[in-house]
Amino acid sequence: MVRNNRAMTIRPHRIGVLALDGVVGLDLGTPAQVFGAARTADRLPLYTVDTCTPGGRPVRSSAGFRVLPDHGLDLMATVDTVVVPGLHAGPPMTDGTIDPAVSGALRDAHHRGARIMSICTGAFALAAAGLLDGHRATTHWAHADRFRRLYPQVDLDPDVLFIDSGRVLTSAGVAAGIDLCLHVVRGDHGSEVANRAARRCVVPPWRDGGQAQYIERPVPRTPASGTAATREWARQRLHEPVALRELAAHARMSVRTFTRHFRSETGLSPAQWLLQQRTDHARLLLETTDLAIDQVARRAGFGTTAALRQHLNTRIGVSPSAYRRTFRRTPTAGTSGAESGGLRLVAEHP
Repeated sequence: MVRNNRAMTIRPHRIGVLALDGVVGLDLGTPAQVFGAARTADRLPLYTVDTCTPGGRPVRSSAGFRVLPDHGLDLMATVDTVVVPGLHAGPPMTDGTIDPAVSGALRDAHHRGARIMSICTGAFALAAAGLLDGHRATTHWAHADRFRRLYPQVDLDPDVLFIDSGRVLTSAGVAAGIDLCLHVVRGDHGSEVANRAARRCVVPPWRDGGQAQYIERPVPRTPASGTAATREWARQRLHEPVALRELAAHARMSVRTFTRHFRSETGLSPAQWLLQQRTDHARLLLETTDLAIDQVARRAGFGTTAALRQHLNTRIGVSPSAYRRTFRRTPTAGTSGAESGGLRLVAEHP
């Protein structure tokens, strides 16, 4: 009876996906897939996802089908989060303009406090609506030069997978939208929920480095030249001091060669990567265990509470105890199942 009463009183977080002409098919389906996989331990859905278009009209995708949505722009006046998938065409990408009705709906949603997200080149639509002016943002690396020409007022960083600026979040190309959605789930409900969602979607809970590691580059001469095995070796020893020379020796490379390969593959130096791994592991321990803060610091490889506090505060702006209070809360999202996205797909050709 208690469980049923709880199910009746919990409200899901509502997400609206705004599809514009030229929408990227994978980006369009990502929010419904990832947020739909986010559930409580009792398997109660935490999000609902619906799709809208200007006027509720069909829009063409970049993949040879049309999207027939269940909603018009009025949906954006009621949801908690708005997601704009990537585009392959349209005024936001060609001349830096956007339909005034779309711009107004985005700005109104932002002003009333909704969270605004873009996947891939969806950032062009947010920039055209003025929501990224003066802020740091990202988009697909291949479109960075065009983005800078059209929107010089935006601080573009094309080397990261996503950027969380608070109420406006942007992600890099294609699969980085999955990373961003999982990041949002992790921020809303903690790592356990996000990790379960990632497992259900058969994707990693998080990825190392930035999108720079995926930009075209010469293929290494031999598979043995990679550092993946050494990274996994280091992950199993985060609680121990691991020196750069040890990493290079494990990879059977000189320090100079190892550092070059490591940065090429991850976009980070070995020291930066280790710090990132230790911080992420400390966050997981704070969220999922009752270990004392000093024990978390030792198990994550920081040694002391002071060192953990300094690095956590530098990276995410809070102390370990404040982080634990925030992310060990009981989820308050809802009961009704995540929808399929509120859209129908119609083939363009028989």
